[in-house]
Amino acid sequence: MAKPLIRVSVGRRGYRRPVAASITSSSAQLSFDELGTPLRSTTFVVFDLETTGGSAQADEVTEIGAVKVRGGEVLGQFHTLVDPGRGIPPEIVALTGITDAMVYTAPRFDRVLPAFLEFAAGSVLVAHNAGFDIGFLRAACQRHGYPWRRPAVVCTVRLARRVLGDETHSCRLGVLARLFRASTMPTHRALDDAKATVDVLHGLLERVGSVGVQSLEELLDYLPEVTDEQRRKRSMAADLPSEPGVYLFRGPRDEVLYVGTASDLRRRVRQYFTASETRRGLREMVRLAARVDTVTCTHALEAEVRELRLLMAHKPTYNRRSKNGYRAWWLVLTDEAFPRLSVVRRPRDGALGPFRSQAAAQAALLALQEATGLRPCTIRISRSASGRPCALFELGRCAAPCAGRQTIEEYLPVVDAATGLISGRRIDPLHRLEQRLERLVATERFEQAGVDRDRMGALVRGLARAQRLAALAAVSELVAARPDGAGGWEFAVVRHGRLASAGVARRGVSPMPVVAQLVAAAETVIPEPGPLCGAPAEEVGVVLRWLDRPGTRLVQCARPWFEPAASAAGWRGVLAAPSAATGEPPAGPARQDRIAAGRRRAGREPRDRTGADRS
Repeated sequence: MAKPLIRVSVGRRGYRRPVAASITSSSAQLSFDELGTPLRSTTFVVFDLETTGGSAQADEVTEIGAVKVRGGEVLGQFHTLVDPGRGIPPEIVALTGITDAMVYTAPRFDRVLPAFLEFAAGSVLVAHNAGFDIGFLRAACQRHGYPWRRPAVVCTVRLARRVLGDETHSCRLGVLARLFRASTMPTHRALDDAKATVDVLHGLLERVGSVGVQSLEELLDYLPEVTDEQRRKRSMAADLPSEPGVYLFRGPRDEVLYVGTASDLRRRVRQYFTASETRRGLREMVRLAARVDTVTCTHALEAEVRELRLLMAHKPTYNRRSKNGYRAWWLVLTDEAFPRLSVVRRPRDGALGPFRSQAAAQAALLALQEATGLRPCTIRISRSASGRPCALFELGRCAAPCAGRQTIEEYLPVVDAATGLISGRRIDPLHRLEQRLERLVATERFEQAGVDRDRMGALVRGLARAQRLAALAAVSELVAARPDGAGGWEFAVVRHGRLASAGVARRGVSPMPVVAQLVAAAETVIPEPGPLCGAPAEEVGVVLRWLDRPGTRLVQCARPWFEPAASAAGWRGVLAAPSAATGEPPAGPARQDRIAAGRRRAGREPRDRTGADRS
């Protein structure tokens, strides 16, 4: 029987060092809150990579080995050779002993990476010279489309330099393995080196345990990158509550430097004063911080909404969203005899948006013009226009109302098609775009088909998002509930898309009196002109995601919450399907069924969001 290419073993085998005992002995007793995450309860994944060279961007992995440990016991192992897709340099073969023949039948790293990420999920990553190995992992995640979750990382080289000082002349893995009498010596093979690093890690943890390092947070804090100033500022978190909410770092002039949310305010803020925070900008922010203010919240939705409002109010320097967020563009029809589309920053009734960039709005504008026949020229046309038609008329892209060749009555169906598509009353303009794409593909004009498909995609995404947000914003009051995971309920009162009130009913508390109190105390929201009734699109989106999560129930609603029958959301699957315009293979039967179901959605009755599916 052939051996599996990737070997993952799970078990509980005791290591010779009683690490749990050594790292928890201390003369001073700490509370559980001060302890943080005890080292004896922390799961470490100690791993090593063998590669074709030293560049994470240009070189490839040839072998990966990892050992998962907790409390001095081995929980599992992960090991496989990896086909680098290229020849292994002779000097690497001489160093590791891994040859081209050995990796010929091995899996590529894009197959190995998801298995390793699953093996290491929720653990602290440990490596000898971790910058090298983590660099390869991060680059691979970026190449293959996996999010980098920013796990906590412990580098045994840096830890050894801090712990051992002048006790050893070198912090090479072989030297440390002999110093700590490792049961496995490093051989420049991934699994052997990972096993040796496990023994080195345990030896180092024994040393730091004797100086009072008992938790993961204290271990990360112990590393050299944490300055004395950062350690002193850790007292800023001492009196913070261990509750969900929003925190604000303030500078010496009381200005807001950074805003964030946390499920445990005290624990999250403390992490900024340890080596686990590696982002350069936030480390600079911590150096400037003079104090931390907090706003406790009843549940995660309230915290997220309060964070958005504080970001909009203060625009903190060190929040990325302060620089890149809150820019919205809208498409509106101009108020004239022959309306045209215009990109604006402030919406009004009947506007399409918001779009996150001006480029996306412009792409949707071009697609909407093509789908409906709205005039693309920007001149203002009077009711009694006369003159010579421009080149667009000769190209068949305009009926020349500027030259009197199209009357207002003849132009009205064009305007109705645009307003109907935006409001969700009509879907036929999208069929017109689809037919144009098919004609371009049939005539092998693939480049133009790709451009038109991207524009159509921008329009469909903008329509689908706008229609969903507008449907929620149109409801004057909605009360929803979600289980809190402990037998109680989390409540949200939403008015015109904005969170007006939030609260909880703990287990054993009658929920309906709580709902009545929340409704009575809820913020008054006066609707303003525009599709979202004046609510920020970001806040409506956050509330909508919370309402759409499985398990959410509608308690009461001032009017039925529904989306239009001809919503553009059903066309997302059509555009996601590969097509001849991009040179990709056709969709499989399952995907074609989903696409067909999306198209049929345009003929459905409006979806009542207060139906039995929410009960």
